[in-house]
Amino acid sequence: MSVRFKQRRTGGFTLVELMVTIVVASILLSIAVPAYQAQVRKSRRTEARMALMDLATREERYYSVNNDYSNSALQLGYGTDDAQIKDRTVGNGYYQVTVDSTLAKPPQRAGFTITAKAFGTQSKDAPCQTFAVDQSGTQSSTPSTTDCWN
Repeated sequence: MSVRFKQRRTGGFTLVELMVTIVVASILLSIAVPAYQAQVRKSRRTEARMALMDLATREERYYSVNNDYSNSALQLGYGTDDAQIKDRTVGNGYYQVTVDSTLAKPPQRAGFTITAKAFGTQSKDAPCQTFAVDQSGTQSSTPSTTDCWN
């Protein structure tokens, strides 16, 4: 007569099942985290573009009254001091903005260039390191890509 032993399975996971789960989770994370970071950087680009367009509008408003451009923060209504707008951070501090204005001296026409340069963690945004807009509305970015202003 043979004696049969009942094998009773206890609850839980085997080591192999646990390792397979960890491998699958790490593969998903290696795909999801860089995609998420790229989307965050892209949203910060939008913030920089909005700041540039706001400053360009302020420059044009100033020009319509004074027949010249300014790089003074106070004159543009962009701050409380009368310092030049040079390396001021915008939004949440991922871009530094600089305004360079050219005074009207014949035969040269008045103009401005507003530049936003990425810094900090945003400097890892390789396609769009620098944004610029000038008095004619010409938008540029460095390195030159079409995706940066879209």
